[in-house]
Amino acid sequence: MRLYVGDRSGNCHKVQLFLSVLETPYEEVRMTYDDRSLKSADFLAKNPRGQVPVLEHEGRYVWDSQAILVYLARRFGGERWLPLDAFGMAEVMQWLALSENEMLYGIARARAIRTFGEEGDHARAVAIAHRGLAVLERRLEESDWLALGRPTIAEMACFTYPALAHEGDIDVGAYRSVVAWLGRVRALPGFVAMPGM
Repeated sequence: MRLYVGDRSGNCHKVQLFLSVLETPYEEVRMTYDDRSLKSADFLAKNPRGQVPVLEHEGRYVWDSQAILVYLARRFGGERWLPLDAFGMAEVMQWLALSENEMLYGIARARAIRTFGEEGDHARAVAIAHRGLAVLERRLEESDWLALGRPTIAEMACFTYPALAHEGDIDVGAYRSVVAWLGRVRALPGFVAMPGM
């Protein structure tokens, strides 16, 4: 199994974290952003979007961090990480949706603007980030975990960007339940950090 990743990528970290928690061995292939390697014909055959992460397993490719989390959960994690019953699966998947919306367009965008110098409206990204953090806070005031009362791929999807929020000049300190949850995720067996955490 190979995982194509890029440096300082929060989306790649989600997958790296889950593979480590699952204790699933893999080969890491580091891609660079400045030599057009992501736009080469070879890489576009793996992911037509030209983005990392991409998982290669048994001659097939899965791209997008959320899709890879689902694949790994189904393939290696069993019911524990992503249940098959309709309501349980929906409960987990709604947090993946938060990860791909408020976390991405909020915290991740603010981080890209402040840390990597990308263009964008930082104030708007911060406002979106706080909306997402407020949703997390309300949930985590009621439960230690986002779904099903236990760690699931919801944690893998939603952890990374709040843990890097400071890189986007976003203070999560006021979200006490989120801060406590970040600590619980860090305490999971197999947890791995990334630069900036």
